[in-house]
Amino acid sequence: MAVKKFKKRKKVNFFQKNNIKYIDYKDVELLKKFISPNGQILPRRVTGTSPKDQRQLATAIKRARQMALLPYVIE
Repeated sequence: MAVKKFKKRKKVNFFQKNNIKYIDYKDVELLKKFISPNGQILPRRVTGTSPKDQRQLATAIKRARQMALLPYVIE
């Protein structure tokens, strides 16, 4: 019996698709989309963001955590 090979769908950069130039640390609802259920920042291979956007995203999440807008650990 032949085995079907599944093609991986190319991930789309969320920020380029929605024309977002600056990732704001105060936009908590947007940042929550890029955090795992246990509070870790999701990697590029999961989210599909570009290297530049991933760096800005990580910085924004870390700033939001320092300002107590996002929790460090989700229980």
